[in-house]
Amino acid sequence: MKFKAVILANENSLDHLFWVNSCKNYKEKISYSIVYITSSEFINEVLNENPDIILTKPGGTVGYYKQLYDEKLYILCKILKYKAFPSFEEVLIYENKRFLSYWLEANNLPHPKTRVFYSKNDALKFVNVMAFPIVAKLNIGASGNGVKILKNKIETKHYMNNIFKKGIYPSIGPKLNKKHLLRRLIKKLLKPEEIKERFSTYTLQIKNPQKNFCLFQEYIPHKFEWRVVRIGNSFYAHKKMVKNEKASGSLIKEYLNPPLDLLTFVKDITDLHKFYSMAIDIFEDEKGIYLINEMQCIFGQSDPYQMLINDVPGRYVWDRGQWAFEKGMFNSNECFDERLDFVISELEKSK
Repeated sequence: MKFKAVILANENSLDHLFWVNSCKNYKEKISYSIVYITSSEFINEVLNENPDIILTKPGGTVGYYKQLYDEKLYILCKILKYKAFPSFEEVLIYENKRFLSYWLEANNLPHPKTRVFYSKNDALKFVNVMAFPIVAKLNIGASGNGVKILKNKIETKHYMNNIFKKGIYPSIGPKLNKKHLLRRLIKKLLKPEEIKERFSTYTLQIKNPQKNFCLFQEYIPHKFEWRVVRIGNSFYAHKKMVKNEKASGSLIKEYLNPPLDLLTFVKDITDLHKFYSMAIDIFEDEKGIYLINEMQCIFGQSDPYQMLINDVPGRYVWDRGQWAFEKGMFNSNECFDERLDFVISELEKSK
C-alpha cells in the first residue's frame, strides 16, 4: 500500500526539502505534494490531495509566520481532522517559549521558574525583588539565539527599556564563532539559493523585533545541559557543554552513556502527550533534579549521529520493560528519514 502525504511548507523556500528528500528515499511507500502556508487556497489544496498524513516543518525565525503556521495547522488538524507529524501540539510548543512556559506550568512539569510580563511596570516590580543573574529569552530563536543572561538591575532595566519601546530581535548574520567557518562559507557559496534565502530571513527578522512583552527565567547554574531526543520509539542523549555562559548553540558536545532514569523521565512525558518527534533540553540541578529548559519538535544536528556510547553510534529503545542499546546510524537526513520511517509504520498499523 502506498500512502499520500502533504508537506506543509513554511515561509522559507528551502526548509521543507528535508521532507522531500525523505519522501524520495521512501518513494515505494509514500507520495507527496507541497502546500505552502502563505497560499490563500491552502484548505482547498489540502482537500484536493486528501492526504493520509500532513508532514510539518514550522519556521523558527519570524514570529508572525510561526503564528500563521500554527493557525493553519489548527484548521487542518482540529477542524478538518487530518493527522500531522510532528503533531499540532508539538508544533504549537515549537519556537514559542512564552507558550512553553505556560504549558510546563499547567502540566506540573519541573522547569526553571519563568515569568512573562506584558507591562513594563509589572516587570520592574519583579526585577526589584529578583535575585540575579536572571535569564531573558526572546519568544522565538534557536541555538541560544535571543537568550541573554542579565547580571544586575542596570542591565535588566536597559533590556526592558528596549523591548517595551523599539523592540529586540535576535542576533542576525552568520555565526563567526561557530566551528568549521571556512568549510561552511565554501558550502554556502556553492549554493547561491541558500544565501538568497538566508538574507531574506535576516531582512524579515530586522523588520519584526519582539516588543511589548518580556520573558524572564530563573538562572540555573550549570556546566552542561542534557539534550534528549525522541523520534518514534528511538531515544538519544548527549551533553551540550557550556560556552560563553550558555550550552544552547555552543555545538560543544560530550557523548557518553546517559543515565537511564533521564531517558525514562523523557519517555514518560512524551508517552503521556503522544510526542514522537521531540528534543528536550534538560538542566540537572545540584540535587540531581531534572528541569526542562526547552522543547523543540524540529532541531538541528551538527554531527551525523545523536548519540555515541564508547564511540559507537546508536540509540536506546524501550524493550520488554527495560532499556536496550542498539548500534547503528539512524539519523540520516537530519533525522527526517527516521521520522518518516515511523510515520509509515504507524500508517501501516492503522490500515
